[in-house]
Amino acid sequence: MSPTAFPPPQARLLLDSAALIANWQDFARAVGAADCGAAIKADGYGLGAREAMARLAAAGCRTFYVAHWQEVPALLPLPAGVTLSVLHGVTADELPAALALPALPVLVTAAQVALWRQTGRPCEVMVDSGMNRLGLAPSETADVLAGMNVAVLHSHLACADNPAHPLNERQRACFAEVAARVPAGAYALANSAGIALGAAFHLDLVRPGIGLFGGGLMPNGRVSRPVARIQARIIQLRDVPAGGTVGYAAAFAATRPSRIATVALGYADGYARGLSGVGFAEVAGVRCPAAGRISMDLSAFDVTDAPALAEGDWIDIPFDPETMATLAGRTSYELLVALGQRFDRVWA
Repeated sequence: MSPTAFPPPQARLLLDSAALIANWQDFARAVGAADCGAAIKADGYGLGAREAMARLAAAGCRTFYVAHWQEVPALLPLPAGVTLSVLHGVTADELPAALALPALPVLVTAAQVALWRQTGRPCEVMVDSGMNRLGLAPSETADVLAGMNVAVLHSHLACADNPAHPLNERQRACFAEVAARVPAGAYALANSAGIALGAAFHLDLVRPGIGLFGGGLMPNGRVSRPVARIQARIIQLRDVPAGGTVGYAAAFAATRPSRIATVALGYADGYARGLSGVGFAEVAGVRCPAAGRISMDLSAFDVTDAPALAEGDWIDIPFDPETMATLAGRTSYELLVALGQRFDRVWA
């Protein structure tokens, strides 16, 4: 049997193009004349980078970022008029690929700058303004970049999701001092949360990421619109008597005669084990709680109060990243990027 003859997966992500575009448009409006780009690393935060890029480019986004060179080929050919940059720079073994691909490195060390200088090509550069992660030291930046064609000079905020944190202003001031000494085509500091810190942080370019895909807060303080919804197919329905248990460790015990739907979805798909007992499905508006532990490939839901279901039916499993993160004790970033490859990703 050829691969194309296999049936589709038993779980799918229903992806909302309108929500994705509306999230980007909210960021773009908030930053006024600044260019509003999009970070689509980690396969578009788990939702599909190629599809997200196509939709955002059609909406007017022209500047995109991924983390690694390995992410670039899947995005080719790039939509007309857009640029793509690689946030982790370029190493010697990546240089041949970098020279062949239509993307710019965001150089993050003095050694990377020296390597790229030999190409004579433009670049982007990251300055470490206080996060102590990636980037040139502020004191060395001007000397290291002397004579380089820097398309964009970047820095990255460590505490943008806490507007009151004093490091935000220290980083802004540090980066402003470096920018005054380093010529560049544009200057960029703010990620999704940083945009909400105000115009002083917007500069020429912003790089929203998680906020595009349903996580975190938008510039107006409301939660980002969820982009993904899960559907999973019921493999088996069973009646469990009062006192009967479901799943590993008998973690769920029925308090009444219960109807249990077991679906093709588990933590191998990114439906976090921490949602055991607190996650839920929805059937015709009826909330159906998770029954017992989420296992690797399966989850069970108590559908006793739902309208009649049959084996093979699809049920909806909401995936608001912030709500799910609170329930699972994790972050919306983790939950989104963990969404696995066994889903059929369906954009509408």
